[in-house]
Amino acid sequence: MITDRHGILLPEPLAYFLTWPTYGAWLPGDDRGWIQYHRGVQLPDPVKRLEARARMADRECRLNRKQGKVVETAIVAHCGVRNWKLHAGNCRSNHLHVVVTAPAHPDEVRNQLKAWSTRKLKEFERSTATSGSSKDAPVRARWWAARGSKRYINDEDSLEAAILYVRDAQGGPP
Repeated sequence: MITDRHGILLPEPLAYFLTWPTYGAWLPGDDRGWIQYHRGVQLPDPVKRLEARARMADRECRLNRKQGKVVETAIVAHCGVRNWKLHAGNCRSNHLHVVVTAPAHPDEVRNQLKAWSTRKLKEFERSTATSGSSKDAPVRARWWAARGSKRYINDEDSLEAAILYVRDAQGGPP
């Protein structure tokens, strides 16, 4: 059994559908609307977006194909280490989707996947530094937004729909 944010016991879900954006890719006030923590969907707010952009500690992160593959490989490896069942994963240029079954809270699962992906991205960036630059050159500090979305999947039809969405409904290459 797991508990919600109020401490209420909930039945164990079949899986989690986790999504998180890259750093700066979906700021508060975004033109597409945005999610305010514990308050839900909010309308676009150009002033709030400008304020959020001004507070950014790093430039916006957009992943290229090679970086996306590094992330996907890290996700597969970490799920293997933890004996979590990875149903589907798809790293895009500005966000990531994962459908996973794990005996842990979805925030913990997402945080571990983000941490492992970050570690592998930093290793990749250091290993591919151009010949004229130092292998110790600073790499990006922030790859991911602080939070993300978590959805509990409680039945086989919802699990299949999430897997199909992540695997087949993301368009072409990132």
